[in-house]
Amino acid sequence: MAEACLKSLKYMMFAFNLLFWIGGCGIMGFGIYLLTLNNFGALLSNLPSLSIANSLIVVGTITMVVAFLGCMGAIKENKCLLLSFFILLLLILLIEVVVAIIVFFYEQQVGRTTKNQKKDRCSKSETLKRGWKSSVGLAAPVERNWSEHFGSSDCLG
Repeated sequence: MAEACLKSLKYMMFAFNLLFWIGGCGIMGFGIYLLTLNNFGALLSNLPSLSIANSLIVVGTITMVVAFLGCMGAIKENKCLLLSFFILLLLILLIEVVVAIIVFFYEQQVGRTTKNQKKDRCSKSETLKRGWKSSVGLAAPVERNWSEHFGSSDCLG
């Protein structure tokens, strides 16, 4: 009876880690797809390499590596792979807790920074729109299109 439970646990762990590995492949693939589109800017203006696409690629890769260790460790019953899997999971959990604590304590500063960056982007967008209007003269359909893509005059809120 105990042997059957351990076998079912082994295959369940393999199956769940295989699903996470496939999910990591999907996340990484979507990040690569967004990277090839090259339409998305940086999440923070002072960190230009921190884009949505790069973040998805990193998260997908980490998910794939951890899930691979779990898959192989479970199916081969390898203690080293399983220990690596659990240590990486523990590290990820600790990093998430530390980031949550930091965001909690610096919530107001993060809010001010994002608000200032939004104002900068909005002023650049308005300057670009005014320059485009004066040089070309926007017709009504182009004006509507501009508002759909770049927001209204109050810059998305």
